[in-house]
Amino acid sequence: MKKLDTKSLVMLGVLTAFVIIFSTTPIGSIPIGPLVITLNIIPIALAAVTLGPVGSIIIGAVFGLFSFLQAAGVIQGTGFAHTLFSISPFATFVQCVVPRTLDGLCVGFIHKAVSKFNKETACFVTGFFSAFLNTVFFMSSLVLLYGNTEYLQGLIDGRNILAFIIAFVGINAVTEMVSSTIITGAVGVALQKAKLVNTSAAQAS
Repeated sequence: MKKLDTKSLVMLGVLTAFVIIFSTTPIGSIPIGPLVITLNIIPIALAAVTLGPVGSIIIGAVFGLFSFLQAAGVIQGTGFAHTLFSISPFATFVQCVVPRTLDGLCVGFIHKAVSKFNKETACFVTGFFSAFLNTVFFMSSLVLLYGNTEYLQGLIDGRNILAFIIAFVGINAVTEMVSSTIITGAVGVALQKAKLVNTSAAQAS
């Protein structure tokens, strides 16, 4: 992968700051039931648009680390995350960090692929997949790591896994996908027009 230049490092710092703000203040999370609608998927998508896979992987990992700190009670988090941490701190670390890092990896290459056809459309597509894949990876790791625990079995309540996932994320996932698609698309196109996108970094492999 090509090295990030000074402008890219500044953008990386700005997006990291957004992740920190979203993770440590109420403006980044909208609680609905046991889950929250998070805005942290948007910096991941914008990192893919402006910095390519390198940046989106880094921002995804930062998001995952702050999610773990929330679960551990270092910063304010949800009761659901605290419960998972009490069951297994190690599994919680994996469940917080790995899905978000994978999300960054995937959307980085998704944006790279789609932008070969249309750079503006790529921004909206990247925003959608940042939210979609975050949900897929998060729920997959949740079921894989905690599926046999008494706590998650109580939440599943005899339903099949697909029905549980749909009921568990529901409107949260849909709202995240819509908001991430619109915001990432609009901001990404604006950054491109303002020539604030590092084309060489965004196309790095």
